[in-house]
Amino acid sequence: MVFALVGLVVLALFAAVHRYLWRRFVGDTTAPGSPLRRAGTVAAFVLPLSSVGAMTSGRAGAPFWLQQVLAWPGFLWLACLLYLTLALLVGEVVRPVLLRVLARRDAQSGTAPGTLTEVTEETRPRSEELVLSRSSAVSAPSEAEGRAASEPATAPEAEPETEPSEKAAGEAPAATTGPAPAPAPSLTPGPSRRLFVSRVVGGAAAAAGLATVGYGTYGGLRGPSVKRITVPLAKLPRAAHGFRIAVVSDIHIGPILGRAHTRRIVDTINATSPDLVAVVGDLVDGSVADLGSAAEPLAALRARHGSYFVTGNHEYFSGAGQWVDHVRELGLIPLENARVEIEGFDLAGVNDLAGETEGQGPDFGRALGDRDRGRAAVLLAHQPVVVHDAVEHGVDLQLSGHTHGGQLWPGSLLAGLVNPTVAGLERYGDTQLFVSRGAGAWGPPVRVGAPSDITVVELASRQA
Repeated sequence: MVFALVGLVVLALFAAVHRYLWRRFVGDTTAPGSPLRRAGTVAAFVLPLSSVGAMTSGRAGAPFWLQQVLAWPGFLWLACLLYLTLALLVGEVVRPVLLRVLARRDAQSGTAPGTLTEVTEETRPRSEELVLSRSSAVSAPSEAEGRAASEPATAPEAEPETEPSEKAAGEAPAATTGPAPAPAPSLTPGPSRRLFVSRVVGGAAAAAGLATVGYGTYGGLRGPSVKRITVPLAKLPRAAHGFRIAVVSDIHIGPILGRAHTRRIVDTINATSPDLVAVVGDLVDGSVADLGSAAEPLAALRARHGSYFVTGNHEYFSGAGQWVDHVRELGLIPLENARVEIEGFDLAGVNDLAGETEGQGPDFGRALGDRDRGRAAVLLAHQPVVVHDAVEHGVDLQLSGHTHGGQLWPGSLLAGLVNPTVAGLERYGDTQLFVSRGAGAWGPPVRVGAPSDITVVELASRQA
């Protein structure tokens, strides 16, 4: 029941945001019945439907080709939706300022009040919005004739010939006395002040939002950069000083990020010549049947002490058991609530919290309970929130991912509400926690304010 209510709230908010975007980008800037309005209205229905399809097709068991077709427009539109909305909200602050500036300019230049007529909800935007009053234009000649009749007669002046077409239109001939009537003002309509501001603000918001998404897409598709940090461990022996662990998380092989993405990551890791590779969860977004071949480049990982893997929450949406078997076939060593002894320290790994729904959640007692606490311990755990369990079990360093560093700003602010650390290295008691921003992206292949990375963690002995 609660899940259904939350779903309804999310759908209502999703629809309301799209209604707001349609009004500002289409309703406020185009004429009723125009081709632009029709196209904008169609897009306001098609784009959100493609996003819903992209998010649900995988779990609904749709063919993989259909998932790929829906993924690109559907997920990219979600990123556009975020930044177009943020840009429009900034525009709401700018809009009244522009209206005041234009009104003040018109007042100072003496522009007639009827020159620019504000658009109301009933008249938005029609070509007749700003037509000058016809009655005032037609009454001007008759007033001039009245004044001429009350004044003394003067010598007649030559009257210009009137075209027959004008007489046929029923226009009265010019009086033989008094000044000639003023020509009628032009009735050509011009854009209203409000329409002009709507188009300026909408155009600027569209440019800013789409440019942000374009830049973020470039950053998401070009692959992760390499970061290096040094982490001193009090219990690490001198012999293990300088041990290098290449930490990669959240690769998210899926309908968008495929085999080429995996190969790029493997090449980047191998170029760092690590002593050990740690893949800390969320490797895939799909089944082995659909994505097994895209993961095959992982078999080319090279490290002196091997490559290790722990599950993330997305593995449990994709068939965790099959993926554990598949990565083992590719040469990685899964740590399912298990521990191995490495040169100078213990390396442990726990299953992700999402595995609890299948009875396969993290078991810290099994992974760390019977070890020699005189040795340094490094823990691989996908989600940072388990750091408090790591502190209780005497872990010296926990390596995690999951947060993507927020991926899309201001996502980092939201991620900080539910994670102790969003990205980087922090200390909790005697345990240090390092959180990677991840090498891939979930949903939109877009990163804004949270660049993807692979981090080489160099362990340092205090005895060196």
